Amino acid sequence: MIREGRRPSATGWSIVPRLVRGAPPVVLVVVGALSLLVGLLIVTRPLTSLVLLTVYVGLSAVFSGVARLFAAPETPLWSRVMFGGLWIALGLAILFGLGRTLELLPGIIAVLLVLGGLASLYDAVSRGSASQRVLAGVWGGTQIAFGVLSYAWPDVTVLLVAVIFGVRTIVFGATLLVRAVRAFVEGRRSVPATGLPAASVPASASPRRRRARAAWLAAGRYALSALLVGLAIGGWWANSWFEDGAQVVDAFYDPPDVVPYDHGRLIRSDDFSGQKPAGADVRRILYTTRDANGQPAVASALVIIPQDPPPGPRPVVVWNHGTTGVARGCAPSLRDASATKWAIPGLDRAIANGWVVVASDYSGQGAPGVFPYLIGRGEARSSLDAVIAARELEGLTLSSRTAVWGHSQGGHAALWTSQIAEEYAPELDVRGTALLAPAAEPVALAEELTSGDANALLSILISWVLVPYADTYDDVDLTRYIAPGSEAIVREMTQRCPTEPGVIVSVATALGVSEDRPLYVGDLTAGALGRRLDDNTPKGPWTQPVLIAWGDEDEVIPPHLQKELVDRLCADGNQVRTLEYRGYDHLRTLLPGSHFVPVLIEWTEARFRRSDTHVDDCPRL
Repeated sequence: MIREGRRPSATGWSIVPRLVRGAPPVVLVVVGALSLLVGLLIVTRPLTSLVLLTVYVGLSAVFSGVARLFAAPETPLWSRVMFGGLWIALGLAILFGLGRTLELLPGIIAVLLVLGGLASLYDAVSRGSASQRVLAGVWGGTQIAFGVLSYAWPDVTVLLVAVIFGVRTIVFGATLLVRAVRAFVEGRRSVPATGLPAASVPASASPRRRRARAAWLAAGRYALSALLVGLAIGGWWANSWFEDGAQVVDAFYDPPDVVPYDHGRLIRSDDFSGQKPAGADVRRILYTTRDANGQPAVASALVIIPQDPPPGPRPVVVWNHGTTGVARGCAPSLRDASATKWAIPGLDRAIANGWVVVASDYSGQGAPGVFPYLIGRGEARSSLDAVIAARELEGLTLSSRTAVWGHSQGGHAALWTSQIAEEYAPELDVRGTALLAPAAEPVALAEELTSGDANALLSILISWVLVPYADTYDDVDLTRYIAPGSEAIVREMTQRCPTEPGVIVSVATALGVSEDRPLYVGDLTAGALGRRLDDNTPKGPWTQPVLIAWGDEDEVIPPHLQKELVDRLCADGNQVRTLEYRGYDHLRTLLPGSHFVPVLIEWTEARFRRSDTHVDDCPRL
């Protein structure tokens, strides 16, 4: 808070240094060294020191309240009692409710900022010189602005507060050590609180010198006010930029109050407003399905329909998309280029052949619900029901002949789609399954991810697995696998998509906590989570051929995992054709110009005709 008068302020966060004013050098050394260590811990290990950070915030709130109570006598008593009492009450609540406070820390910080801002605004209208009033008003408004923003960005709030408190504590500790050294050297017991010679102007100074000093102080206050205004404007601009860049889930995806109980029923359809491939119409559909636990759910999909197909019912390609995030707004059908050959491999060739392509968002993207990230039955039911629901589109006649394609996460979904199709959707005749760089084995992938060095991408990817599994399965306890108090941060990471500007916040947060991987403290393959990951590993058997392709420079799914998958499928007696492309990364197999795309089209065409072609690279006894 901002205070008028000639005495240094004893309010706000500045009360702590004043508690050791005039202390002996040995006390300064002890308190300074401890403060320096605490500050370094907070800054370098913000998650592992959340308890310490929370205690520090609580104590600071109490100190601030005490300082307000004993503010300058000219401050009205009711102001000192009200604001000081609220600060003390909040501080004590933080300290005595520590376990719960860890999760509430971002909200508590927001309340403290708003409360401090209101107190500063009162100071601005009550007393002080013009420059003091301006600075108090701007400081109050800035605190309130950032308090409001704290609710929008709770994860980054914790980290920013950690940095701010950590740096303040480091500076405080270093200042005390400097004071102690000077006291030892000069043979004095203490020096001024700043660690520097007093800069006040003696009472005997000339009026001209006092006026000059007052002018400099006023200029400094106005400059600081301008800086605070700039920070507040920058914060709100960044917030608007992040929000404007996020995908907007429109009313089409909201299910009506009453929906059909049976799965695979069409609820509504509409034209897709994004890019349309040449020679095709694109519809988006909302339909009923079942979630990973078999409960009724709603999902959305795109249906890409050739405009001039050959006569007769049209074969269907089921496209299972790769990772796009796990938030509702990350649905591919919300993106402009989701129905192009850059998003779906060989789409132009598929349209030319007269095939209908059905691309599900999976439940929980677009439509409300829990997104089944690497949760096989949830992914597969969404894909199969999209095809069944598409049969209800007017003027569209679909054949039972179906091929299933999938990339990355979609490769996992594709294997599950083919595995359960005969039981879940017997009206479909699945002829083959094509996998592009599949994330087919969740347990092996979890082991691979956590065995490497911690980094921002890893932190975000793990949150995308942990949160959907915890929300889907009652026996998976999220808090067992994350650092105490970090649930808000982990969950916030799942609310942003890789294509929106707000992901910068997730990356910044992950960078701030990725050192030694403090976000994730449990073994992802142990306990209930490990069992659920294993349960979501597709085990087949697959009665139809499987085609697998990957790049030898895949930076997401290590090539050795693909080779191990092929070995397992072959050992189980499946027909597997494999292709590894030199120099290809994770995305290259599906992009235009990929050498795999012609193979995929020809292989799929042969599956629809049931013609003889190369389908098996497995060694046979």
